[in-house]
Amino acid sequence: MKTDASGTNMKRLIVFIMAVMALSTVHAELPEVELKDTDGHVINTAHLCVKGKPIIISFFATWCKPCMRELKAINEVYEDWQDETGVKMYIISIDQGQDIKKVKPLVDGNDWDFHVLLDPNGEFKRAMNVVNVPHTFVLDPKGQIVYNHPGYTDGSEKEIYDILRSIKH
Repeated sequence: MKTDASGTNMKRLIVFIMAVMALSTVHAELPEVELKDTDGHVINTAHLCVKGKPIIISFFATWCKPCMRELKAINEVYEDWQDETGVKMYIISIDQGQDIKKVKPLVDGNDWDFHVLLDPNGEFKRAMNVVNVPHTFVLDPKGQIVYNHPGYTDGSEKEIYDILRSIKH
């Protein structure tokens, strides 16, 4: 019986170590995945970071109402954010099939000045441990993930702005 208890404790220790390791990945760099932009150009996600500038990565879908609210809210202040922090924003569409054709008209129709990448197979989404959209990340000027937030509630873009202001130097 003592062996079982010891085995259970060992399993708990392993689970604890794995949890700590998972939490430490909040400061990980971007995985290397090749995606296309809406013009068909291939972009390697590991090269999205411009050293010295923060970036925002937001996973979205054309059919996702909270995604649209978040992107519209950020778009309203994005130019000011760029002027103050030099931030660059990438929005990653997880749309598949016929929905991919809706991405470019949606972005153009909303006059969004974000860099748009397509992830129809969900490869980058999986690599970033994104389960649902919207899901937003902020990377500091060194390319480290400092903010990782699933979902959107009205006004949460202020939290992103506060993070950008705190890491701009």
